[in-house]
Amino acid sequence: MRVGLNRLQVGIWRQRWRDAWEALCVWECAEPHRLREAILDILSDAPRPGAPATFTAEQVSQIVALACEPPKLSGRPIDHWTLRELRDEAIKRKIVEDISVSQVGRFLQQAAVQPHRKKMWLNTTEKDPQKFQAEVENVCRTYLEAPAKAAVDGTHTVSVDEATSLQAIERNAPDKPAQPDSVPKQEFEYTRHGTTTLTAGLDVVTGMIVCPTLEATRTEPEFVAHIARTVDTEPAGEWVFVVDCLNTHVSESLVQFVAERCGLPDELGKKTTAASSSRWLHARSSCRTSPTGSASSTCRNTVRGSTRSRSCSGSSTGSSCGAETSRR
Repeated sequence: MRVGLNRLQVGIWRQRWRDAWEALCVWECAEPHRLREAILDILSDAPRPGAPATFTAEQVSQIVALACEPPKLSGRPIDHWTLRELRDEAIKRKIVEDISVSQVGRFLQQAAVQPHRKKMWLNTTEKDPQKFQAEVENVCRTYLEAPAKAAVDGTHTVSVDEATSLQAIERNAPDKPAQPDSVPKQEFEYTRHGTTTLTAGLDVVTGMIVCPTLEATRTEPEFVAHIARTVDTEPAGEWVFVVDCLNTHVSESLVQFVAERCGLPDELGKKTTAASSSRWLHARSSCRTSPTGSASSTCRNTVRGSTRSRSCSGSSTGSSCGAETSRR
């Protein structure tokens, strides 16, 4: 258990215990029933110098608890608390008679409460908790195994996603460079050129952005083309792509692209609504293309709700590939 004491504080407590040792022995022999009381008295906090605290521990706790409440519960038309709003609300609720904004900030800093900051999170739509847990473990295992795979055979583990509706704007005048006593200046007015979509992959081992693509939209052919351009940067390498379950990430053309790169001879059938929910390949693909003229491969296809393994061989201008899918 950590108590947050430094070496000086520990030394002070040990010195107090050594100084009281003889008195404790007397208490133990003369009045053993009062030994516990004597020990508590020795270990109690000694009076501190300086003025007494202005705010009680209860008041501080109430201010911190107030910072953890949504502002709308107090009838305030704001999304998150500011120090000034917290100060005003604490006085309004008569938690304290008066308090400065800086003192409220110190209380929140001591409690590590940051109501002005937010982090995004995503609530899953998966209703089966066991299936969701299996998918989480699959993705986490992929990330954990990525460094070892990269070291052994150079496997690229890439997390791919899109940033949509990015404004394509052009400043109406060029920027002015920095000068003595003057920072660089940027033209305020700009011309809109519509929006664009950035599709990029993050190599989870190196932290490098892989083959970023700017397109007007994020349609199915564009995503397949992006994956193809990424794989073509090292055709002989093995690739593992981690994506979410957007419809363009689980498309029929993407599955056909992976099957073609892997040289799978089987008929894949047609994607249907039922197949999308129960049988279609989705989300992560890894493919290794062989530069030789013929190859054999072992392919594992993970289907929603089930996993199957098989061996396949083929010859063409050919490829050998391990293709696997999951979802992020």
